[in-house]
Amino acid sequence: MEPFAYVRAGTVEEATGALAAHPGARCLGGGTNLVDLMKLGVERPDVLVDVTRLPLDTVEELPDGSLRVGATVRNSDLAAHPLVRDRYPALSQALLAGASGQLRNAATTGGNLLQRTRCPYFQDLSKPCNKREPGSGCGAREGNHRDHAVLGHSAHCVATHPSDMSVALAALDARVELLGDDGAREIPADRFHRLPGDHPERDTEIRPGELITGVLLPAATASLPSAYRKARDRASYAFALASVAAVLGTAEDGTVTHVGLAFGALAHKPWRAERAEAALRGAPATADAFAHAVGLELEAARPLRDNGYKVPLARNLAVDVLTRLARTARTQEDR
Repeated sequence: MEPFAYVRAGTVEEATGALAAHPGARCLGGGTNLVDLMKLGVERPDVLVDVTRLPLDTVEELPDGSLRVGATVRNSDLAAHPLVRDRYPALSQALLAGASGQLRNAATTGGNLLQRTRCPYFQDLSKPCNKREPGSGCGAREGNHRDHAVLGHSAHCVATHPSDMSVALAALDARVELLGDDGAREIPADRFHRLPGDHPERDTEIRPGELITGVLLPAATASLPSAYRKARDRASYAFALASVAAVLGTAEDGTVTHVGLAFGALAHKPWRAERAEAALRGAPATADAFAHAVGLELEAARPLRDNGYKVPLARNLAVDVLTRLARTARTQEDR
């Protein structure tokens, strides 16, 4: 049994104070990932800061039409929220694609963002893993890597990020709200997580002592068709082999006016498809244009020995999702 201290924070200030005072502290929300990792011995926090009683459990509509989602809003509540289902269907679909109903009832928005990879080498203390123990090596690179990264990986890590929600947030241009000793700040959701580089142990851009207080969903993407699609080994309770979140806006002449595209399970972070987006702006919203743009994006893929299947899988998913969204956009224009 690993000893640790427990702090039940009653205010945001108490939580940030405890995090700042204890560099090895971790926030405890639903515990659906953190507690599992503590049982395995992967996570060994000196202090657990319980944030479940903080006033961060609401979804608030702001005057400009955007939505602020508190960090302790449960995944099931967020997926079922009428404004989320109506304005940001990709987010609702992504949340419902993750885990089981019981876990979604416990998991929080902030915790979902901070969940760690499900790479078996990371979770097994007997295996080498640079993310768990920097300098020990990456067992997956030459080992079992069927589910691992094809984009943005490094010699030090080929793990993928497991969150479905984060992929949708990236495509929707959401922002992550943080609070620490230096005050409040925001990070675009597609910049919150990091590629492994030389420091795969650093999952996010969160600073020591900072607390996730919420996520801001912008008004700009609220009225646009969006969707999330996930391919996995079984129909439920399985992590993605590849996933796609997309947002699409079109003009009356059928050209693309806005596009947000992100891939999941292909990289160490949700992968924002910026090259594909650039190719699609002003292009016709057709399957051929979508295939060309997605192909440009996936030229950067560097599959390992056993995961090359992910590239055509991701391509087909993206083209299908974008084509369906284009039909939805045309239907809305005809009304």
